[in-house]
Amino acid sequence: MQEERIGKIHLQELWLRPLFSCLSAEIVADGQRWSGVQENTPGSSWRRGTRSVEQSPSAAMVGLKPPEVPPTAAVKFFSAGTAACIADLCTFPLDTAKVRLQIQGEVRIPRSTSTVEYRGVLGTLSTMVRTEGLRSLYSGLAAGLQRQMSFASIRIGLYDSVKQLYTPKGAESTGLAARLLAGCTTGAVAVTCAQPTDVVKVRFQANGATPDGARRYSGTVDAYRTIAREEGVRGLWRGTLPNIARNAIVNCGELVTYDLIKDALLRAQLMTDNVPCHFVAAFGAGFCATVVASPVDVVKTRYMNAGPGQYRNVLSCLLALLMQDGVAGLYKGFVPSFLRLGSWNIVMFISYEQLQRAVTLARPAQS
Repeated sequence: MQEERIGKIHLQELWLRPLFSCLSAEIVADGQRWSGVQENTPGSSWRRGTRSVEQSPSAAMVGLKPPEVPPTAAVKFFSAGTAACIADLCTFPLDTAKVRLQIQGEVRIPRSTSTVEYRGVLGTLSTMVRTEGLRSLYSGLAAGLQRQMSFASIRIGLYDSVKQLYTPKGAESTGLAARLLAGCTTGAVAVTCAQPTDVVKVRFQANGATPDGARRYSGTVDAYRTIAREEGVRGLWRGTLPNIARNAIVNCGELVTYDLIKDALLRAQLMTDNVPCHFVAAFGAGFCATVVASPVDVVKTRYMNAGPGQYRNVLSCLLALLMQDGVAGLYKGFVPSFLRLGSWNIVMFISYEQLQRAVTLARPAQS
């Protein structure tokens, strides 16, 4: 009887074991083992449970580990602006070269010995250094950093929060429509707030294409004052509509693509949530954003750089570009655009992810 009772207990244990293994699963992520139960929440397929001290020998962690507490909206806002400034510092010369190539043939320069022709990315950079000095590569940097702190903080830092607003309650995951709407929303709001800094940045970057005697502004503050005095306050918001269109496209091609690639890599367990994964997702996002946004970017740059009365509206600017350069003109400066946007995305997203984790991990230590 006792042996039969022991046998029944053993059979019950074998029958219950698969049930408990389904309820309490163990996964390996970011080089550590995590145990918990599966939950269906947007953006997360597993809820972190108790963490064991055992390290997985097969997964090496690159960069800071994800914190147990998700970063707040304020942390994301600050991290996005700071990461964008870091990316701008690293890639600003490429952005300046892109602007020079995009406006070449459009800026009405007096035909003299000071006329400069730019050919290719390296040719543009070397010509600028030779004719204007090394500092010309960072012309407009102050306005560029001002732009990123106000612009990137909104469009990138608030993307996740807005995405959750568009996600229906009870949904297992965030759909593509919610991601696209979030990208368009944060992009439009960011442009509305930061447009004056973008106008000044473009003017400074294009300013060196004219002879030294024709330089329009002596500094960033002088640029804001001069534009407001000569063109009115509306001049500081010149090109807002094409810029909203551009950034709605860029956000969808950049943030949404990064979000989708990263999510796919993590769900397929091809990579863990660390620097290599962020690098691959950012590279893909940069390429997609350049392809879809380059035509709008060219029109936006030319329109914002134009003097008063040169174009009646954005449409006349587009028609003038097509008549002068054809459809190929819409992709003027594509190579520097991709080099700049691709490298900018890589630096920005890696910095953004690491800054979020650093700030979040540092907060408990300060309290």
